[in-house]
Amino acid sequence: MTPEHRSAPEPRIPHVIVVGGGLAGLVTARELLNGGARVTLLEASSRLGGKVASHTVDGIRLDAGAESFATRGGTVAALITELGLSDDIVPPAAAGAWLLSRTGKALPLPKAGLLGIPSVPLARDVIAIVGLVGAVRAQLDGLLLGFVGARERNLGSLVRKRMGRAVLDRLVTPVAGAIHSVHPDQLDVDVVAPRLRDAVLSRGSLAAAVLTLREAAPAGAAVQGISGGVFRLVDALADSISVNAAADILLRSTVTAVDPTGVTLGDGQRIDGDHVVVAAELGPGSGVNITLATLVVRCAELASAPRGTGVLVAPGAVGVQAKALTHATAKWAWLADAAEDRQVLRLSYETAPDSDDVLREQARADAEVLLGVKLPAESVVAFARQTWAGPRRAAPSVVAAGGFGAQTESGELSTPADASDASHPVLEVGERVSGTGLAAVIRHSRAESENLLTDLASRPGLRLAPPS
Repeated sequence: MTPEHRSAPEPRIPHVIVVGGGLAGLVTARELLNGGARVTLLEASSRLGGKVASHTVDGIRLDAGAESFATRGGTVAALITELGLSDDIVPPAAAGAWLLSRTGKALPLPKAGLLGIPSVPLARDVIAIVGLVGAVRAQLDGLLLGFVGARERNLGSLVRKRMGRAVLDRLVTPVAGAIHSVHPDQLDVDVVAPRLRDAVLSRGSLAAAVLTLREAAPAGAAVQGISGGVFRLVDALADSISVNAAADILLRSTVTAVDPTGVTLGDGQRIDGDHVVVAAELGPGSGVNITLATLVVRCAELASAPRGTGVLVAPGAVGVQAKALTHATAKWAWLADAAEDRQVLRLSYETAPDSDDVLREQARADAEVLLGVKLPAESVVAFARQTWAGPRRAAPSVVAAGGFGAQTESGELSTPADASDASHPVLEVGERVSGTGLAAVIRHSRAESENLLTDLASRPGLRLAPPS
């Protein structure tokens, strides 16, 4: 047979290597598998799920990471529904949260707001926190022209220009910080509050813009959870991947080098593929570690939820080291049932003592202050700690390049010279590029997976498998 009559080789199914088995990696792997690719999922630790995890404290299985998700956009709920858990989506208690002010006074958080931005600056609950002078300054927002501050890209600058420093420091910083673990000056408005800047321009004030976005939001709580724990989401994701014949999950597999066509493992093994997705905390930048201290206590006074679902702490507040407290059994009915006569408290710290005994005592003392009740040492029946590294931000040019290479001794991957020039550069997903929160991670991972599937389908010699 002459060369010109030889038949072309049959197209093969594309092989994608996903580095990192946290939420972003699991979502990406599932999307690629459902789209017809073959996936090798590599995870350095012994478990999947990353920061969406569980631990058992005094016989109660609890979330050790995320314990709720934002309802805006329906992103998380849609995935939960696809995984067959829609009947287990639950709202938090309606009691609301409190704020510990810088002076040490505990006050209910204003209800009509967005990320701490009030829709009614002169409301009594706003004045109680920011003071009359601060509230009057915030009210001047309504007299400013709509374009003032509307070009600001970060949340802090927008609030500072429209409503003043008191609202920013005493309301927005503790509320937004509790959600995103960074100062509002580091939060992209269009990521954490989509359409807010447009609403400022169209409505003429920040307060009116907040009210517009709140009215447009679906009825119900701004956050929801999963009965039994949010960790069930990653358990279901892992199960959906493991039963797919086109998936290969490798735990305890440390990646030491990445390039556009493959990875090298710690034992020197090379795995080649048609594309590489990095879904792990790799690359330059630094984040803030968050330590969660969980207390299981017996205290009859806590049954009435004296501080609602929890307490946020204003920066510089006296007499307490924690940045926030969640009264988990007051927030989630399913957990109250599981805990029976016990109460579950979860405190978060940016700086925590190394000693478990010292942290346990610090958390107990902080809980007393935040909840306004006495908690003798003997009331604490169990304690656990969990430390998570905050997302490490990369410079925009680094994120855009999407290329990574040899891992350094610090556990980071340097960018190889040819990665950003490759026709199919390494793709990155996860908190570092998507922003924090389950919704942001899931939305970004799904969008990038769809784009990658389109790219793979267009490459010569590759063909996505048909839906099964």
